[in-house]
Amino acid sequence: MNFLKKGGITMLSDLILKNRSYRRFDEKFIIENKTLLSLIELARFSPSAANLQPLKYLLCNAEKKNGLVFETLSWAGYLNDWPGPGPGQRPSAYILMLGDKSISQNFSCDAGIASQSILLGAVELGLGGCILGSIDRELLRNSLSIPEQFEILYVIALGKPAEKVVLEDVNSNSDIKYWRDKNGVHHVPKRTVEELLYKNQ
Repeated sequence: MNFLKKGGITMLSDLILKNRSYRRFDEKFIIENKTLLSLIELARFSPSAANLQPLKYLLCNAEKKNGLVFETLSWAGYLNDWPGPGPGQRPSAYILMLGDKSISQNFSCDAGIASQSILLGAVELGLGGCILGSIDRELLRNSLSIPEQFEILYVIALGKPAEKVVLEDVNSNSDIKYWRDKNGVHHVPKRTVEELLYKNQ
C-alpha cells in the first residue's frame, strides 16, 4: 500500500495512518484526567450539525470504574476465538460518548466527527484507541447510573498500544475481515483508491 507524501512528512497523514483500532494496551500506563480533558477540548472545537453541540462525555480512568465499563463491551467481531483483551492488556481509560436528548433527538454526524478528533488527538500524544459500538447499554447505564436523558452512543477505549496493526490492500477475494497472524500482528485490509472511485461512464 503506497501513500504519496509531498515535501516530506505530512503530519495529518501520519496521524490518520497511525490512528488504528487498537484492542490491546499496556494497562500499567496511566492516562491522567487532564489528558482526557484535552481530548474533550478537541471534540468541543469540532464541527456540530446546526451547531447544537448535543454530545456529552463521561470520563473513566479509575480501575474500578474501568472494570465496570469493560464488562459491557464486545471487542472484535471478526476474531471469533478472542474474547477481548485480558488482564494487563486492557485500556487505561474510557470516554463514554452520550447524546443529550434534551438538546436534540438526532445526533447526526456529530458522534463520528468528535470520535475522530478524540482519536487523532490521542495518537498525537502517543496513545491509541478503539471506538466501540457493541455495548450492553442497559448494563452500562445501570452500572454507572447514567440518566435516561442521555443516549449511550459509543465507548472510546484509550491506552498505550501494545500491538502492531498493519494496513494492506484488500485481496483478490475482496475479503475485508481483519485478522491476526501467528505473531499476533493485526492485519487490516483496505479497499484501494481505484475501488473507492465511482466511474460513471
